[in-house]
Amino acid sequence: MVRLDIISDPICPWCYIGKANLDKALEANPDHPFTIEWHPFQLNPDMPEGGMDRREYLETKFGGKEGALTAYAPVVEAAEAAGLEINLDLIKTTPSTINAHRLIHWAGLEGKQTPVVSALFGAYFVDGRDISDIDVLADIADGVGMDAAVVRRLLEGDQDIEDIRERDAHSRKMGVSGVPCFIVAQQHAVPGAQPPETWAKVISEINEQLTAEAEASTKN
Repeated sequence: MVRLDIISDPICPWCYIGKANLDKALEANPDHPFTIEWHPFQLNPDMPEGGMDRREYLETKFGGKEGALTAYAPVVEAAEAAGLEINLDLIKTTPSTINAHRLIHWAGLEGKQTPVVSALFGAYFVDGRDISDIDVLADIADGVGMDAAVVRRLLEGDQDIEDIRERDAHSRKMGVSGVPCFIVAQQHAVPGAQPPETWAKVISEINEQLTAEAEASTKN
């Protein structure tokens, strides 16, 4: 198997789109070699714990309402092309994602990272839920078969907060300045929400290389 590390943030629309495109390629190529691991990156590392009003956030970040609309037009177009539902009008708060990243980390210990990431994207972009809220995160954990009571207790404390921040900082030191960023075999970075066709090509090339290596080893 080949490790595919995905650096992302569950409030990043391009991460949502990028995952959908990757999923299409994986479904179309069930012999793919990837084992997937998700890693934290906060788009807004200084976001207050309670988040901030969505409209205020967008207008501050993009210089007014028109700037926000212009910035999100390609997001809506790309989401539709990927066959995704995205309801930006339902999002009332831009949250801190530190707790969501903690949940993703704990899900990884149970082999449930990808289902949790999918549920977080759906909760935020489809349902407009506040994914910094402990009740919402406990509900998401319960939905993928994690122990919601344990998750709630952990979220009420500060376990692994510093670890998430250190891992986020490590990615930035490696040169990651935007997400999603996909790292293949701990060597090759594939930035951005690549189309399924790109991933199909990557999968084909890796499988060919693995086959050639296996054949060479049997001859030796």
